[in-house]
Amino acid sequence: MFSFEAFGGKGTEAMDTVIKGYADVTKSVQAITVEATDYSKKSFQDVASHVDALTGVKSVEAVIELQTGFVRSAYEDFMTEATKIGGLYADLAKSVYRPFEAPFARTNRTL
Repeated sequence: MFSFEAFGGKGTEAMDTVIKGYADVTKSVQAITVEATDYSKKSFQDVASHVDALTGVKSVEAVIELQTGFVRSAYEDFMTEATKIGGLYADLAKSVYRPFEAPFARTNRTL
């Protein structure tokens, strides 16, 4: 039998789930934003320092050596940062899904 009270209770339960999940999502998005901003600042400072170092170089060999070291370092920093941010996005996905685990489990048991 269809019950308006039960239907209303499910709606309230769903809304509570959404509200609880919102705080976790907000924290995750803030963490991603802070991490990306910090990396951007560091990257900009590294490039500025590299350009300063290049202006004082007197030989082509020294330029090539300096440039090679910079590119290697920039690549390693990027890969480290990409791994970190990828982990933060994975955490975000988990936190978005977490509030719905129990309702989905109950739904699957009734099917």
